[in-house]
Amino acid sequence: MSENVFVDCGNGVRLERGVRCRMSDGTELLSDHYYPPDYPTDSPTDGPPSATQVSPARIRRNPTLLMRQPYGRDIASTVVYAHPVWFARHAYNVVIQDVRGRGGSQGEFYPFRNEARDGAETIAWLRVRPESNGRIGMYGFSYQGMTQLLAAAEQPEGLVCIAPGMTTADLYHGWFYNNGALRLASSLGWGLQMLKEDTRRLKLREASDRLESAGANLAFQTSVLPFREHPAIHGEQVPRYVLDWFDHDETGEYWSSMDVSASLDKIEIPALHVSGWYDMFLKGSVEGFLALRELARSEFARANQYLIAGPWVHIPWGDRIGTTDFGPEALIDTDAILLRWFNHWLKDSGEFSKEPRIRHFVLGENRWREASEWPTQANRVLYLHSAGRANSRKGDGMLRCEAPDEEEACDIFVHNPEVPVMAPGGAAAASGQFDQAALELGNNVLVYTTEPLKEPVLVFGTPRVSLFCASSSDHGDITAKIVRVKTNGVAEFICIGIARSSWLFAENGYRADAIHKWEFDLEPTSCLFAAGERIRLEIASSAFPLYDRNPGSSVASCRATSWDWRRSTQIVHHDAERPSAILLPTEESLDPVSVKAAK
Repeated sequence: MSENVFVDCGNGVRLERGVRCRMSDGTELLSDHYYPPDYPTDSPTDGPPSATQVSPARIRRNPTLLMRQPYGRDIASTVVYAHPVWFARHAYNVVIQDVRGRGGSQGEFYPFRNEARDGAETIAWLRVRPESNGRIGMYGFSYQGMTQLLAAAEQPEGLVCIAPGMTTADLYHGWFYNNGALRLASSLGWGLQMLKEDTRRLKLREASDRLESAGANLAFQTSVLPFREHPAIHGEQVPRYVLDWFDHDETGEYWSSMDVSASLDKIEIPALHVSGWYDMFLKGSVEGFLALRELARSEFARANQYLIAGPWVHIPWGDRIGTTDFGPEALIDTDAILLRWFNHWLKDSGEFSKEPRIRHFVLGENRWREASEWPTQANRVLYLHSAGRANSRKGDGMLRCEAPDEEEACDIFVHNPEVPVMAPGGAAAASGQFDQAALELGNNVLVYTTEPLKEPVLVFGTPRVSLFCASSSDHGDITAKIVRVKTNGVAEFICIGIARSSWLFAENGYRADAIHKWEFDLEPTSCLFAAGERIRLEIASSAFPLYDRNPGSSVASCRATSWDWRRSTQIVHHDAERPSAILLPTEESLDPVSVKAAK
């Protein structure tokens, strides 16, 4: 046992700080251990006893909850979860560990690279500790979610279940890139945050000051060109992993060696996936859930994947994003659900047995619904129509169920990297139901809108676009955004998708002035469009700084300056021969009896 002092946390819970675990390569990782009230304390030391100090018959062994994180074990993700003391009060050993190279742990930090082995070895150590009954669950969101998936793929004995929140199984597609476009704001912002801790650990004062200054004005940092040469991510001894993210702009071994995209079939335990409709890792969370339902090692594991999708951003989880109020049902008690999850699998309580496989919050309706399966097909197709002037919401763009049956004038807009179409949340790339009405006044956005709906439409699943487009450039992006137009004219952002020509047409090639069929998914959603409201589709060629801007030249985006920017003319066709459309997965039944509040 550690020689550290034990802290009374109240209600019988005791904390042992800085417990050391030695990895197979000699690196020591530190963790804080919270012991539940029923663990005996009458040993000669001022804390939980070792097996040699108290008769094994007197030791009450409990299951263990493990969180492995890079942000400081004293924080323990309490920005969204209850404090570890709360879980310890419910008869769990709770262990919060600093990953390699972070906090008090030894070694060098390189995001994701060592988490599979270190996680498995930590679990092997925890399983045989005297306070443990050998059953372990993991929890945490974001990076902490990935540590769970990586550990689970190692199949460590004793790991019974996990609860990965707002994360991904595929780092390229679900964390850093989307159809070839870099998630610039989140990748650069997170990189600056992580490097600051590294430089402080290395006592690089000048480099740390640069990073701190950059972090104080994140909205400006995405405008530094070229962004790979941002001065804050360079310097002697400054780790280079952020540069590696930018340099590896295609799928490959660099990414697959650090995630579980190629080892999902090794995961053989239940998982509770938590995601948010406005979280940066929404796509990764949902796709990870779906992949494990299909590819997990056993039928048992495949059948016991669960998903909760709420109206949340990354932090915090609740009923508000900015000025938007999602109503009282959005205040779902995620801690209570998590406790039921662990009680079910680690204590055999059976209390999760009646939970739905999918619980999703319906935007617009502001209520929870349940589903047994994720929709796999779009059952409503809305076709693009116009008389050739769909530019802005002042134009004549329409969405109709009827496909074009004759010639229609195509729509044309000009993309200028110097003046990109901004992200739904503006320059800060914030997310939420922001009003897009002002953004839709620009002629560099094509806007297609239905007539007011005669009856409500519930879109639940992954929308997809099929667009026939040509460009004057050999390099370009297409973005597609779904907007809910309320009866008062407010145009609420719902979801977005993007594709880069170099990624989408990598196999068949892409040529300027040729018409190509752009087919790609938007991010998942669940939204009720009420009677009288309208469904809107926006098409553009950027969503900056949510995604990096395509320079329109052969220069890689991360290395491009304004000297490399090239304007381009984009043409969207929608006629009988080339029927551009958006494909929506919609619920056929809106029976209110099927709506159940989350508890």
